[in-house]
Amino acid sequence: MAAIASVRRQAGLTALYLGIFATLWFSVPENKPPLGTFLLVGSIMALATVGAGIALLVSSRGDGPMPRDAAADRKYLVIFAAELAAAGFGAVLLAETGRSEYIPVFVGTVVGVHFWPLAPVLKDPALRVLAVAVCVAALIGLIAGLVSSVPAGTVAGAGIAVLLLGYALGALIRGGLMGRHSPA
Repeated sequence: MAAIASVRRQAGLTALYLGIFATLWFSVPENKPPLGTFLLVGSIMALATVGAGIALLVSSRGDGPMPRDAAADRKYLVIFAAELAAAGFGAVLLAETGRSEYIPVFVGTVVGVHFWPLAPVLKDPALRVLAVAVCVAALIGLIAGLVSSVPAGTVAGAGIAVLLLGYALGALIRGGLMGRHSPA
């Protein structure tokens, strides 16, 4: 029962956090037709995912207290702080050199890379797949920005948003299925 509760809570947290970040990434591209409707629908879906993640967390509170792992918490904070520092430094550097259109590409790459060390900390090996996919989305954005008139941030932002939303929805499905299979 404790293992199921832990999986459900982790799924709720994943949906909550990645839903928030998917919403933010859906706001990166310019909200103009024909992409505007897609971005709006994606943002609404991401916000609904946040709500569902909260609901899963609240519903799992009755499963007992969630054990805390202080060492994992510290590792998470170090990885998150490094991600913020790298993304912030790179964004400032790109802005100062007149390349601000590539900020979403750089930040997306940093986000993708940060999922790799988070996988063992959060005990979620599938985060490594997300890490690679997010980095590929950023790379596709870079290539699109270099060889076409489509802004790099539009491609990277929309791609990363979809990936984060998809992963968050997958976590909700896993967490919901665990609840269904739990003994009554």
